[in-house]
Amino acid sequence: MAAPKFEQALARLETIVTELERGELPLDESLKIFEEGIKLSKTCLKVLDDAERKVEILVQNKDGKKRIQAFSDGDMIPDSSDTPS
Repeated sequence: MAAPKFEQALARLETIVTELERGELPLDESLKIFEEGIKLSKTCLKVLDDAERKVEILVQNKDGKKRIQAFSDGDMIPDSSDTPS
């Protein structure tokens, strides 16, 4: 079976947390979905780590050094037609 998409994994993880917080499941069922949650958590973290690496590559300067700066809602990636030649 293929790994679930990030959004699907996150939604299932939220459902698992809700079910466990209710405390109404028998111990064996709680352990079973807890294990599923751990696997989904690792999947989500891997996807986020991969996305972070891609972003770091995209924001590298021409000399290969990374630019670290805070991102705000108003920040936009300039259109190639907006950059000076």
